[in-house]
Amino acid sequence: MKIKSRSFASRLSRWVLLVLFIMMCALAFFMYSITKVLVVEIGANTVEGSMHATEEQIKGVLSETSVAVKNNIFYIEQNLSDPDEMQATVERIVRENDFIRSCGISFVKNYYPQKGPGYCPYAWRTDSMQVKTHQLTDLNFDYLHSEWFTKAIKEDSAYWGDPFVDGHDSKTPLIAYLHPLHDKQGRLAAILGADISLDFMATILDKQDSVFQEELWVWEGDHDASLSRKASESYILSRDGIFLTHPESWRIMKGNFYRHLKDCDEKKLAEQSIKNMKEGKHSSNEIYEDLKINATHSFLFYSPVEGTNWNLAVVVPRIALDLLGLTMGVVLLFIIVIILMVTNFVCRLGIRRTTKPLMNLAETADKVAQGQFDTALPTIKHQDEIHQLRDSFENMQHSLARYVEDLKTTTAAKASIENELEIAHGIQMSMLPKKYPAFPDRTDVDVYGQVTPAKAVGGDLYDFFIHDEKLFFCIGDVSGKGIPASLVMAVTCSLFRNIAAHTTKPEIIVTGLNEALCTNNETNMFVTVFAGVLDLKTGHLSYSNAGHDMPLLLDDQGVTILSCDPNVPVGVCDDWTFTCQQLDLKEGATLFLYTDGLNEAEDVRHNQFGMKRMLDVANGASSRPEELVNTMKQAVEQFVGGADQSDDLTMFAIQYVKSSISQQLND
Repeated sequence: MKIKSRSFASRLSRWVLLVLFIMMCALAFFMYSITKVLVVEIGANTVEGSMHATEEQIKGVLSETSVAVKNNIFYIEQNLSDPDEMQATVERIVRENDFIRSCGISFVKNYYPQKGPGYCPYAWRTDSMQVKTHQLTDLNFDYLHSEWFTKAIKEDSAYWGDPFVDGHDSKTPLIAYLHPLHDKQGRLAAILGADISLDFMATILDKQDSVFQEELWVWEGDHDASLSRKASESYILSRDGIFLTHPESWRIMKGNFYRHLKDCDEKKLAEQSIKNMKEGKHSSNEIYEDLKINATHSFLFYSPVEGTNWNLAVVVPRIALDLLGLTMGVVLLFIIVIILMVTNFVCRLGIRRTTKPLMNLAETADKVAQGQFDTALPTIKHQDEIHQLRDSFENMQHSLARYVEDLKTTTAAKASIENELEIAHGIQMSMLPKKYPAFPDRTDVDVYGQVTPAKAVGGDLYDFFIHDEKLFFCIGDVSGKGIPASLVMAVTCSLFRNIAAHTTKPEIIVTGLNEALCTNNETNMFVTVFAGVLDLKTGHLSYSNAGHDMPLLLDDQGVTILSCDPNVPVGVCDDWTFTCQQLDLKEGATLFLYTDGLNEAEDVRHNQFGMKRMLDVANGASSRPEELVNTMKQAVEQFVGGADQSDDLTMFAIQYVKSSISQQLND
């Protein structure tokens, strides 16, 4: 029985329908709750931003008042000897600052004996904006025994006092900024108080509620009783919960906000909120739980007003955010359903038409995979991605055939090159000293060196030999890497031996290298060289440095950098005069030479090993050449980590030991 095959288009269409159905059901179930939570979080962020702006406005007004008072402190303290001038000063402060309702200077007892026990010049602004003055003690106002005056005297510093009701109209709430005044001897003389009305905060809070309502797309309307509420109500409260502002004026300075919280069902959350507000803390988890305030489930946000003992509280009814979340959820769900339905129709139609040519192309691909690269491909009528796939597959057919042939040729050539490079590496390494100890029969000198090319072959070199009880040595670094550098390196090594065989002066050796390498130097390659001659009888060292890194000297004085004259590398300037420098090595001293592959070694972040790390490693290492070189190599390998080696690395160390044999030869 033949099993009927099912096309890819049919199966994919059914899966699309199933996924769409599941997505629609899931979205219908979760959209409302997700959108509601999102709206609540957005509302919380909006409230917090609005609260911050409100706090800044309130602090701005308070700051203007405190600045106006402080600007007059110096003048008042300089004129304390004139009591009549005090009356004129408080009048001027009120007249020049529209936001200050009244101002007075309350002097300590008997400060002006001629004025009586108490003296308090006072000025205030009437409702008709006239400024009047009088002396409070003339009105039988005993401020000397009032609680606010006693507290201000005790504090002896500027601060905002507790709110109080204006004594002129017995209804306007005021707040006073109190600042101490001192005489020229530094004694407390009086308290300057500037009173401002709290009505400005009510204006700011009304504006905040209006802005918040607009940002949440909630308006006071007549369509539904539930929508006739404001989106939020804001209050300024004392730390004890007393209303300093309220839309209902009869509650100001009388009603207590905490009582509304204590009457709600969520006792634990209410008590925690009250405790936080008394301690001057910010609200934190209010977007996750709501309180029943004034018989309405609401979110509570609060924040202390900096520089005062007040709290800014904002109450947002939950219904304001829930209705917005529900509306947005329904709209979004409707849009998503329409999009999914259109997507399903387009997918089914497109899949059936698009996948038909793929079957023929798949059959052809199977034949090509079996090695039949000449198989004819099906014809695609439409100039679309499938046609491009067919053309790309055809190109792949031809490329595979060429690739197989090229691979055979390339593999053979690569094997030949690798073999030649391996031979070249062996030849290059054979040109460098590799037998250690180099002078097993001598106890007056010990040498050790290593070369680690960045490629199969490199351009670093070092060499040494003993002739007539003198150690001739050099280290060099050819510009560039690879085979060109290795050829110059080989020439330099040979030249060093030939020239050093006829002279004991390192500057002549370097000059000979320079003249030879400058001749026919069409590639402009150069070599940095450090060449030296060490007299093994006396320890006298002569050296010449041609642009190479300065060696390190390890002796009983520690580790130092060997001073070198600034000569150019060899192969740069054919008429350069190279200098020679002299040094007497102490017994046991070690000369450490290296190429820039050491100090310029980089880690994966391209940080260099650097001279400081070299000095630190040398200070903690043994002065024996082999141990010193191995310790330095371990340190740089640990620093580099997994980074690729970027340059050839060569290290060469010479230790001079003035043994009994060399002493006898010297005698």
